[in-house]
This record gives sequence, C-alpha cells and structure tokens, in this order.
Amino acid sequence: MNNNFYISRTRYLFVLLWVFTCYTGMAQIKPTILPEPVSAIAGTGAFIIDEHTSLIIPPDNPELMRLGHRVNEWINSLTGYTLPVKYKAAASERSIKIILNPTLKTTSNEEGYQLSITNNELKLQARETAGIFYGLQTIRQLLPLSNEAGKSSCSLPIIEIVDYPRFKWRGLMLDVSRHFFSKDFVKKYIDDMARYKFNIFHWHLADDQGWRIEIKSFPRLTEVGAWRVPRTGQWWSFEPPQKDEKATYGGYYTQQDIREIVAYAAERHITIVPEIDVPGHSLAAIAAYPYLSDTKNNYYVNPGSKFYNIDDNTLNPADERVYTFLEKVFTEIAALFPGDYIHIGGDECTKQFWKRSTMIQHFMKQQGIQDEQALQSYFIKRVEKILKKNQKKLIGWDEILEGGLAPEATVMSWRGIQGGIDAAKQGHQVIFTPSENTYLDLYQGDPQLEPDTYSMLRLKTAYQWNPVPAGIDSTLVLGGQGNLWTESVPTERHAEYMTWPRSLALSEIFWSPSSKQSWTSFQEKLAYHYKILDAAHINYSRAAYDVLATAKKDQQQQLLAYLSTDIDNLDIYYTLDNTNPDTSSAHYTGTPILIPKGIYQLRAQSFNGNTAVGKILIVPRDVLEKRAK
Repeated sequence: MNNNFYISRTRYLFVLLWVFTCYTGMAQIKPTILPEPVSAIAGTGAFIIDEHTSLIIPPDNPELMRLGHRVNEWINSLTGYTLPVKYKAAASERSIKIILNPTLKTTSNEEGYQLSITNNELKLQARETAGIFYGLQTIRQLLPLSNEAGKSSCSLPIIEIVDYPRFKWRGLMLDVSRHFFSKDFVKKYIDDMARYKFNIFHWHLADDQGWRIEIKSFPRLTEVGAWRVPRTGQWWSFEPPQKDEKATYGGYYTQQDIREIVAYAAERHITIVPEIDVPGHSLAAIAAYPYLSDTKNNYYVNPGSKFYNIDDNTLNPADERVYTFLEKVFTEIAALFPGDYIHIGGDECTKQFWKRSTMIQHFMKQQGIQDEQALQSYFIKRVEKILKKNQKKLIGWDEILEGGLAPEATVMSWRGIQGGIDAAKQGHQVIFTPSENTYLDLYQGDPQLEPDTYSMLRLKTAYQWNPVPAGIDSTLVLGGQGNLWTESVPTERHAEYMTWPRSLALSEIFWSPSSKQSWTSFQEKLAYHYKILDAAHINYSRAAYDVLATAKKDQQQQLLAYLSTDIDNLDIYYTLDNTNPDTSSAHYTGTPILIPKGIYQLRAQSFNGNTAVGKILIVPRDVLEKRAK
C-alpha cells in the first residue's frame, strides 16, 4: 500500500471528511460516500484531473468504453475538458484506469469493487462490470459538484476503498397505477436509484386504479383499463364515476416503451421486476373484461373513491377463462422483462364475493378446498405454474402465506417482519419491506407541515432497522426494499419528495455492513448529499429538521405537548401566544409543555445555533387534543 495512506481511526468511526479543490482558491469539505463503504482508508494530498490526465480502458470492451464515456461526461461538465481515452498510460502522465480483474482478491462479490486513488493514478478494479459501475458511482460522489471558477482541472482525495453490498436485492418500488408517470420520469427515477447503488426497480403496473402495460392479446386492458375519470383532492373522498362521465385521466406504456426502459435500467445495472396484482386489486382489468370476476358487472376503473367490498375487484379463481387470460398476459410480460422474477401481488384480496358466489362455493366443494384462504392459495399455485412455463419465479406480498405457500414462491414481507420470518422458517427466500420502515408514501414529518397522506415514517425510522431478523437463516434473506404507493402522490416532483431522503437511509441499510451503519454518521452526511440532490434537480424533503409535536393527557387530564426532531442536537423554541418563535422564545428541554386552557395554538421551530433550520410548526389546540387520545 502507498506510504501516504493512513487510517484516521477516530474520525472514521463517524464520518470521513475530504478536502478537494477545483482551483477556485477555496477549500471545500465533502462528506464520505453514501452508502458507507465496507472499508475506506484516507490519504493525504490529491489526485489532479487536468489536460495531463488520460482515461485508460482496455480494448474490445464496449461496456467499459461506455462507462468510461460517462466518466468523461462528468469531468467535462466540471472542467470543460474531455480526457483522451487510451489503452495504456504514458509514464509521465496521470491516469484513470478502469480494469476488469476476474482474479481480484479483495472482493469475490460480482458487485464489489476496489478503488485506489494516489497522487498519480486512479485505479478502479472489479470482477464484473456491475462492480465497475458501482465504483464509478463512488467516484461521482467524490468529484466536486461544480467548478464555479471555470478552471480546466479538479481534484479527488487520496483514498483506498474496498466495497461490496450486504444484500443482492436493494430495491425501490414505484406504483404507476394510482397515478401514471411518464416514461421520461421513470428513467429519471432509475437514474436517481443508480446513484445510490439500488439494483432492483419494482414496477407496480396494474391495480384497481389503472392498467399501465400494453398487452397485445387483450387491447381493452389499455383502451379501457388505463383510463379513469379525473379527480383532484383527498384519496378515498372522491366522488365515484358518474353516468356518461368521460375517462380522460391515465396512460400506459407501450411494449416498445417497456423495452426501452428495461434496456435503460440494464445499462445502470438495475433489474426491473414487474408487478401485476392478482387476484385482488384487479378492478382495472375487470372493467376492461367483466367476465374475469364472478359478478361479471360492468365496472368503471376506480378513481380513488370508496369501493372495497362494494365493487368486485377480485378475479374468479373457479373460472378457467381467468387462467387462460393470465397465461397470455404473463407470457407477454415474461418476454418483455429479462429478469428472473415477476411479482403477482396477492395482497388485500377480499373474500366477500367468493363467499357469496354459488359457482365458486361449488368449485371449492368439488376441489376439496376448505376455505377462501385455501382457495387463494390454489389460485397462486396455478399462477406459479404459468410463470414457471415462462422460466420466471413468483414473488408475492406476505398474504400469499395464507392457505399455504406456492412451492417455490419468494415472499415480500410488508405487514411487519413476521410474514418473512414464517416464510424463511418454511425454507423460502424472503425480501423484507415492513411498512413501518420502508413505506415511502407515509408522512415523513408533522402532518401540519406535510402534504396529506397517512401514518408516519420518519427518516430515523427508515434508517434504524435490520432486514435480517434474529432466529432465521440469513442466507434466505435476499434483501430489502422501499415502496412508494401513489394514492396521495399525484405528481412526479412529489414522487421524488416522498422518495428522498428516506431512500438515502435505505440505500445504506441495504448496501453497507451493519457494523458500518451509524445514525450519527448518516446525519453528518446529509447536508452534502442534499447538495448532490439539488445539483441533480431531485426534489426531496427536509422534514427531518422540522419539529414534530405529540401529545397526551396527564392524570389530571391536563394537555401536555412533546416536541422532537429527527436530527440530533438541534434546539427547539416554542410559543403559546400565537407569535413566531425565535431563539429568545421558550427553549424546549424535553420536559412536556403544559397547554393551559384558553391556549389555542402551539408554535415551534428548530434551530442550529442561531439559525433556523426547520419550518415553523403551528398546531391548533384541537389537533393536540386529537393526538392525545
């Protein structure tokens, strides 16, 4: 190892700070990489990138050449200079070397890499191109964000990194059924995922509120199922479709769109897992083809109005035509998505319509099926056989455990972790995505400050959990995933706002060794990574800096308020006299605040020293009263 490397043990416990310069005359401090590498050793000095630097890429490797071109794009955006690409470096020049090394000893992981930066050379090595790609994402974070002086050089810190992921499934899910998002946005979402080393894009393509993928065997799925009447406001409060009202809101992806997005994701080492949610959540398909449900009623695609147990959104598991339909649908989908898995949903399937159906009850008696949960298990097992014919594996939400798992099913555990534990104990592979830690559609701050949604997932809660519960075989845990359901996410910018920064937290949970995970360190990284998000034009939330108010009643039924922030060591100031707080207001010390009768409003704000860092929280008394119940 180069002599100018050293281990800064105390600083590395929390965060490594790099100093870099683009010859602007001002040193800038930059946090360490996110997600945290397996090993990073800091050195002194800098590697200068200028007109005396070359990019060294072995010949006859188009993918490495494409990745090298991306490096050149980043450097050109900073310096205006494009590095010459060579096969071999001259002795007198600095070089950036990108090397595939199948015998690399520092990591045997196909997604792992080794990055060595000295004064004269940057060397990135990996066994596979996936490792090269992830190493480049690390380099991207080490590069300056901008070159305000317009100089033709910049620098990187001296550092040596060995890195590889903890899990092979590091996913984010985007629901495009509740609200449709453009092809260009889906690509941007995939780009943003790749920055932080996610490798699975779970694409929720069909639900009660829209069918979003062209199926040539069934054109009405997109002619009818992709469109609903327009509504704006609070989800589940919408008016149902009215007679003769035109369905103008929606959209879908053509098969050519799908191929284009799949190829785009593959270039970024992201596998797309499509989801068609069955046997429940199928109203959009049933609106297009009413014979798919037992009731065979002519339904509308749901616009966000209440319909559960009112409209029959379940496929008929006793009708062979349903399985013919699914075989054709999944055969077309399997041809579009080269990954190993297809997600079939299996969640929240009401059994009310099956219980009322004479046909279905007769079928259950004929087949010796004991109850409706066992009937759903029968259905899922039939679907698994269809997928296996197409060389695909089945994934379902943890409800597929009910009535008995399909023989080779992988379980995605969302109702807490128990479903995943139960599946693993039966020898099945599992992906942990408990709603309380990974559901990105939940409030991320005080509801008085945030757009309308439900429940709550704070940034700290997204960070502080372990995807490997005690007592199970860890080799059966594929990894974890964050999920963005979009009932309350009507726009692309808001989809980003709900995704970030909680997905920064998840990226570190899914990639970094548990021994390298530190909430303290993660907080220290946030400020710089917010700058990265800003530079990439990614919308994000700063709710972690905002005050959250909770309340309860004491034994005398007096109203007490409690204040907190996700970010540690901030000062909170508050008022009860309807004025905006500042650092001269009452300082919250952790002791509950008594809200006397006659006080109708609490105001609070977080500060770092004398600087306000959070929004002003205003909570009316009646809201505190409700929270105290």
